[in-house]
Amino acid sequence: MTHAVAPNSSVPDRPSWLKRNKLAVAPWIFLIPALIFFAIYVVIPIFQSLWLSLYEWNGLYTADGESTATWVGFQNYAKLWDDPNFWTSLRNNLAWLILYMLAVPLGLFIALFLNQTVTGMRFYKSMFFFPFVISQVVVGLIFGWFYNPDFGVVGTVWKAMFCEETVNIVGNATFTCARPVPDILSSPEWATYGIIAAGLWPQIAYCMILYLTGLNNVSADQIEAARLDGAKGWKMLWYVVVPQLKPATFIAIVVTVIGALRSFDMIAIMTQGGPFGSTNVLSHYMYEVAISEYGERYGYGSSVATVLFGIMLIFISYFLWQMYQDEKGLR
Repeated sequence: MTHAVAPNSSVPDRPSWLKRNKLAVAPWIFLIPALIFFAIYVVIPIFQSLWLSLYEWNGLYTADGESTATWVGFQNYAKLWDDPNFWTSLRNNLAWLILYMLAVPLGLFIALFLNQTVTGMRFYKSMFFFPFVISQVVVGLIFGWFYNPDFGVVGTVWKAMFCEETVNIVGNATFTCARPVPDILSSPEWATYGIIAAGLWPQIAYCMILYLTGLNNVSADQIEAARLDGAKGWKMLWYVVVPQLKPATFIAIVVTVIGALRSFDMIAIMTQGGPFGSTNVLSHYMYEVAISEYGERYGYGSSVATVLFGIMLIFISYFLWQMYQDEKGLR
């Protein structure tokens, strides 16, 4: 005996694909707009710059709207090999990279000092934090005045140590110095190091913030256990504290390396690449030959940008590989 199914009985509908995969789709709804803008303003210009480096172009178009660019292949890169200004810029980038790494240990030691519980520590923290919140342009102007041989701190201290002040009959003060007052930013030998010192000021503050955050996550149990075992001083720092600060150290090194390679603001404000191009780095030299009033060599500037991009890509790839290995080890 068969039973007929009532015509008004309903079979439950299967959930739509969107409902079944909403957890997987939801992140992409937020990521897609950012990825579109990232592709338009970062990824596509990178490939355009790579392609433009194979041309000789002054940025002009014909009356018909056609580009005046001329295909030269790898000639721009061959010119870089014989360009002394390029090698000077590359050496300066290396100096920035090496000396900028001082920000990591200095930031750590300042963070260890500021991690103490003493009276007025909030004021001290705000003073050390201050360089991080001000603009690189302002930092460059401050250190430009600081290095000024006439009215800057360096000139004033030097005159107090090595100069004698005499007042003439009119009442004007003159200085007779055993050694001339150093003009750091006008010296081809010292200007680069003066700018690096200025750049280290906010970079140390940034590393200090990273380490202060990391010190809040240091295990108190491990500290107490180490004290019971007799560890203190440098042994406590090296074997107990520093290993727990590995994530903060990794981020500090990554940010410091990228900041050293892309340094531009301080040089543009303090010396504009001078004197005689001695303080140029690759980013500023690229701007100088391609965009500034001395440039309009877009193909050649793009070849400099490509070299800088290649150097940064090597470091970034290494850091990403290290991150992947660390994540893989935690699983």
